[in-house]
Amino acid sequence: MPPVPPAPDTTTPLDFTAVRSVRRLEGPLAGAVVAIGNFDGIHRGHAVVIGRARALAARLGRPCGVLTFEPHPRDVFRPDAPVFRLTDEPVRLGLLAECGLAGAVVLPFDRDLAATTAEAFVDDILVDGLGLGGVVVGWDFHFGRGRAGSPALLRERGEARGLIVEVVEPYGGPDEPVSSTAIRTALAQGDVERAAALLGWRWLVRGTVVHGDKRGRTLGYPTANILLAPSCGLAHGIYAVRLAVDGVVHGGVASFGRRPTFDDGAPRLEVFVFDFAGDLYDRVVDVEFCAFIRGEAKFDGIDALIAQMDRDSATARAALARGAAIPAPSALPLPR
Repeated sequence: MPPVPPAPDTTTPLDFTAVRSVRRLEGPLAGAVVAIGNFDGIHRGHAVVIGRARALAARLGRPCGVLTFEPHPRDVFRPDAPVFRLTDEPVRLGLLAECGLAGAVVLPFDRDLAATTAEAFVDDILVDGLGLGGVVVGWDFHFGRGRAGSPALLRERGEARGLIVEVVEPYGGPDEPVSSTAIRTALAQGDVERAAALLGWRWLVRGTVVHGDKRGRTLGYPTANILLAPSCGLAHGIYAVRLAVDGVVHGGVASFGRRPTFDDGAPRLEVFVFDFAGDLYDRVVDVEFCAFIRGEAKFDGIDALIAQMDRDSATARAALARGAAIPAPSALPLPR
């Protein structure tokens, strides 16, 4: 696989602006060049598209941003089978803010937008609406009613309206393509290290710590309980993790699953934070997955469970100590 694209130069911090409507861009995004896509995961392929947009913006002397959509189109068309999102909107915007961009246009995706023809999307939204100076898309980008719009149509229609269009070729090799689907597959197998290699950063989730059944305290392992989206497809099991709160990062061990020894309830993320004595209830935290330790299991008794938790904690501490072996940098602490 080609190397990870170099990190953008962010020595001069930019104010990151999020715009959620189709109106002429003003201020730091006025006349911007944008990379367009769902950008679920901001993976290595997305980084190439964003990098090309930044290069084009630099040549044209314009600001650079992204244009993305919320919610994910599949959630609109198949609400009964929502997609496993690699990044929810706050995390996605936090990652994009780290890319040296001026901001993001987040178009509300609904059936009206889906019914817009490809030609009207270019004319009414990109050119006359937002007033963009250029766009960069991936080779497989399709848009407009019935996904009739192709990169070729975008280039032809856009350039006829004075919009500079660049199309980026596929990134990655045939044996290990970089795609959101491939990353979801890796996470569904618990292979967080392969997911990190494809993403270019260690996968993380954001959530609010809620009150649980307090059972962990009686076991000697008080946990921060976090409810993830029901569509989360991460394999149930035990992981070495890092948890960030208020800009401070702590190591830990986490269980994601149904707690088969006790209740087989709805999936829940439970994080035991190493060497931490504070109160995390109602706090928003980011949890980064660094290594898979084992699958979820049912134990015959409390003593057997505690003994395994001791082993899991030791394994997690060792995995975190080998942090240099994890094949991607950390995104923590992530801006908000």
